[in-house]
Amino acid sequence: MFNTIEEYLDALKAEMKGSDSALLQDALADAREHLSTALDIARQLNAELNEADALKTIVDEYGTPEETASAYKEVERRTSPSIKQSGKPRSVLSRFFGIYEDPKAWGSLLYMLISLVTGIVYFTWVVTGLSLSLSLAIFIFGLVFAIFFIFSLRGLALLEGRLVESLLGVRMPRRPLFIQKGTTWFESLKTNLMDKHVWLALVYLFLQMPLGIIYFTMTVTLFSLSIGLMSALLLQLIFRFPIVSFGSVRYFLPVWSMPVFVLVGFLLWTVTMHIGKFIGTWHGRYAKWMLVSE
Repeated sequence: MFNTIEEYLDALKAEMKGSDSALLQDALADAREHLSTALDIARQLNAELNEADALKTIVDEYGTPEETASAYKEVERRTSPSIKQSGKPRSVLSRFFGIYEDPKAWGSLLYMLISLVTGIVYFTWVVTGLSLSLSLAIFIFGLVFAIFFIFSLRGLALLEGRLVESLLGVRMPRRPLFIQKGTTWFESLKTNLMDKHVWLALVYLFLQMPLGIIYFTMTVTLFSLSIGLMSALLLQLIFRFPIVSFGSVRYFLPVWSMPVFVLVGFLLWTVTMHIGKFIGTWHGRYAKWMLVSE
C-alpha cells in the first residue's frame, strides 16, 4: 500500500526501469496529475480523509504501478513500430546510395534548414525574458512575469521536442510536466528555479541559434555547391555563361567534362545527405539529454 503519491511514483519508476526516458517522463506526469487531482477531489468530499486511505481507492481505479507500467509499454510498442531492416547484407555502394530512401536523412536536412528560424525565435525570447525578469525583479509584477517566462521555457522545450521527434525520429516527451495547483507564486517560482531541467532547457534554447546558423549554412552551402556543379555546364551551353572570368579573359569548360561535373555534384549531394543524417542523429541524442527530465 502507498502512503503518499511519491511512493507510488517511485514504484512506477522502478517498474519502468530500462524503458525509454521520454516514455517514463510521460507516464510519471500522467500518474502525478491523475493521482493529485483525484486526491484533491476526495479531500473536498471528506476533509478528514487522510492521504493513505484516499490513495487506496484511487490506486484501485487507476491501476497498480505494475499494471500502469505494462499498459504504457504496450501502447508504446503499438504506436512506435520499429523500421525493419532487410536481413540480407548490403554492399557499400548500396548503403551509400540508399541514403535517398532513408526518411531520417530527409527529416534531418529539413530540421537543419528550419533550425535557423526556430533558433532565432528561441534565442530572442530567452534573452528578452531573462532581461525583463531581472530588471523587473524589484516589482511585484516582475515575479508574475518571471513565472510566466519559466513556464514558457517548458512550453518551448515541449514544442522543440515534438519537432525533434517528428523530424529526427527520437522519442521525446509528449506531455507537459504536471504543475501542482494551489501553490503560491513565490513557491512556484522557487520550485522552478530549483529544477535543473528548467536551466538545461534555457541553455538548450539559447544555443539553438548558433547551432541553427551552423546547420543552415552548412546545408545551403553544400547543396548549392552540388547543384552548381551539376548545372554549370548546362547553363554554360544555354546562356554562354563562362565558368571563370578574369577581366577580358573568359574560360569555358569543354563539353566532354559535363558527365564528370554531374557525377561529382551528385556524389557531393549524396555525401551531404549522409552528413545531414549524422548531424540529425547527434542532435537528437543531445536534445534528449537536455530536454528529458527523467
